[in-house]
Amino acid sequence: MNLSRRLRVLSLPALALSLTATAADLPVRPSAGEIVKSSRPSDWRPLDPQNTLYMELPGGRVVIELAPDFAPQTIANIKTLVKERYFDGLAVNRSQDNYVAQWGDPNAETKPKSLGSAKTKVPAEFTVPMSNDKRFVRQKDVDGYAPQIGHSNGFPVGRDPKAGTTWLAHCYGMVGVGRDNQTDSGTGAELYAVNGHAPRHLDRNITVVGRVVSGMPLLATLPRGGETMGFYGPKEARTPIISVRLAADVPEAERSQLEVMRSEAPIYQKVIEAQRNRGGPWNKYAANYVELCNTAIPVREAGKL
Repeated sequence: MNLSRRLRVLSLPALALSLTATAADLPVRPSAGEIVKSSRPSDWRPLDPQNTLYMELPGGRVVIELAPDFAPQTIANIKTLVKERYFDGLAVNRSQDNYVAQWGDPNAETKPKSLGSAKTKVPAEFTVPMSNDKRFVRQKDVDGYAPQIGHSNGFPVGRDPKAGTTWLAHCYGMVGVGRDNQTDSGTGAELYAVNGHAPRHLDRNITVVGRVVSGMPLLATLPRGGETMGFYGPKEARTPIISVRLAADVPEAERSQLEVMRSEAPIYQKVIEAQRNRGGPWNKYAANYVELCNTAIPVREAGKL
């Protein structure tokens, strides 16, 4: 036996001892799911019908919670489009693997549908003053895209105290506004949801208006488009949009009864810690770190755990 092989063989028992010691040293902690189950009714809030959209697809309903503190002008324009039934009969036009699913007018480049009384230009709302964000709860982990990160009323956010600005982060399920090169060209008539690993390089380059809180699998599992950037080609079937409605305009009996965990509630900090340091016995290593986009806010049917 040569020396290098002998050293490798001798190292195996030491490695096993190391793993055993690590496993023994890692305490058994409650999981995030267990912590959520211990929550109280006061730890949850209902969705605001005035800031919730229902996008009805053939496969079911996609529920989008809007964030007017971060994009008030754009969201006002989207609400105008929705009230005037702009999205009804349009389609999901793009499904790019590990990036976004995008919907709007499939004929926007050739014979665009009228925006009605909605604005044709809306100022960019890539960031807003920190004074707009009154519910920020800081997450202690470092981040490569923002000096500070955390959550505000259930939305993942970045902030820059020196610049005095804050913004919504491009995490899975977040909904942004498509635009051309001009920063005021995003009207809200073309929207997308992140369907893969968080493209945080888009932060502060696109207006983000909210996030999908239910129905994300309907968008994430769509067939990928065969054209550049995942757009569907002329022979590929797009997913039609049956309708988009503001929840407040839907009869109460037909609304989705969902609740979101309050990100300012102390229990949510326990949820983050459970994700930051997962306990044993299966886990053998505690990272003592969790990315912003891996701290998704729990959502439940009203009154259910």
